[in-house]
Amino acid sequence: MVLFGGTGDLVMRKLLPALYSAHRAGQLHPQGRILALGRRDADRSAYLAQMEHEARVHVQADFDAASWDSFLERIDFAKLDATHPDDFDALAARLGTDGERVTVCYLATAPALFAQICAQLARVGLNHPGVRVVLEKPLGHDLASSDAINAAVAQSFAEHQLYRIDHYLGKESVQNLMAMRFGNVLFEPLWRREWVDNVQITIAEDLGVGGRGEFYDKTGALRDMVQNHLLQLLCMVAMEPPASLQADAIRDEKLKVLQALKPFGEADVASKTVRGQYRAGAVDGKPVVGYLQEADIAAASRTETFVALKAEVVNWRWAGVPFFLRTGKRMAERLAEIVISFRAVPLHLFGGVTALQGANRLVIRLQPEESISLHFLAKEPGDGMRLHPTRLDLDVEATAQKRRADAYERLLLDVIRGELGLFMRRDELTAAWRWVEPILECWARNGEAPKSYTAGTWGPAASSALLSRDGASWHEEL
Repeated sequence: MVLFGGTGDLVMRKLLPALYSAHRAGQLHPQGRILALGRRDADRSAYLAQMEHEARVHVQADFDAASWDSFLERIDFAKLDATHPDDFDALAARLGTDGERVTVCYLATAPALFAQICAQLARVGLNHPGVRVVLEKPLGHDLASSDAINAAVAQSFAEHQLYRIDHYLGKESVQNLMAMRFGNVLFEPLWRREWVDNVQITIAEDLGVGGRGEFYDKTGALRDMVQNHLLQLLCMVAMEPPASLQADAIRDEKLKVLQALKPFGEADVASKTVRGQYRAGAVDGKPVVGYLQEADIAAASRTETFVALKAEVVNWRWAGVPFFLRTGKRMAERLAEIVISFRAVPLHLFGGVTALQGANRLVIRLQPEESISLHFLAKEPGDGMRLHPTRLDLDVEATAQKRRADAYERLLLDVIRGELGLFMRRDELTAAWRWVEPILECWARNGEAPKSYTAGTWGPAASSALLSRDGASWHEEL
């Protein structure tokens, strides 16, 4: 495995800890090796020292000194500048180009370098059938730039060699969603417009922009989170049963969902989207500055740090069911979840519960911990027939009694095994950008400033109003 951008934050914080966990669990081939690449002049010992300082912090939960030491034996470092062709000649000489072994090239670099890196890998023969390339987001800033990157990369690698990663698809509970729907008779008959009132998908962060101010101010929440993570989760909820678990069978069904999303016109953007930007407030009882006071943020920036929108999937299964998507920074807590709210019973026979809206719902939590719970009404203890809310919790970890792999670990192992099912195909990415772009263009035309919300809250009040017009409420408000 070759890690481009090997000294960067993603490699240290996510990739190396995930590979260590796979190593400790015996999931890596005994002869598997990891080569980190970076622009700085450093030798192996200096790189291992950096790993000790940065990467080991993120493996404390399952740290074992002997396993860590044996993991370090797999690691090497080499200097490579993506703008220097000679460095790629040296890389090819080191790895060999005979195709006898799988070589995974993980591009944890700026997307502007993707085409150049892929072209140089092809030039030196490192595009043979055994090579797989992982492309980290963001893949473009709009549809045109996304198409340009994908077209350039496609000149050097076949589509089946490209793994466009979205780590949310590697989460255990997202895959459990497929298992619950398509492996049981219980839920699939209810998974349609006749029984589902609304679907909510939330990815909330309590952090601000941190050291990513310059990048984030040019990007915003819609590009950073909705175009990829949230739309991919929507596809997993709304897709039809695939003919098989083959990669293209799954991705064909996801593509159909993206193509069935109702396009946004000018009036839709005004009535069905909410943009927000956090101001100073408090998170976990500690004061935090507003977005405009963060480092590297333009003083009059109108970049959104919060988005809520109402999407509609116009097909036979979902017509008329609102899909509410929400994401934001500096929100009340770190949370990612999918909530399927079922319709109320047609006749309320029992007392005790005054509001039935949202009483029956399936909550799939992705972070901070992964869980699945079914909320429903049961008899209140005592005399009479009065109902009160209760829930069933599915403890996957305890039931399976197996170690649960981190999302990045699971996806990296899929790359090594050549399994593409949890990675985005090029036409999926194009369809997602095609749906998102009219919203971006409309926001740019109208020039309205985002609605302000206090850090440490759930965003602008307008996001609650967005749901109330359909008689719904966000999960935390029920």
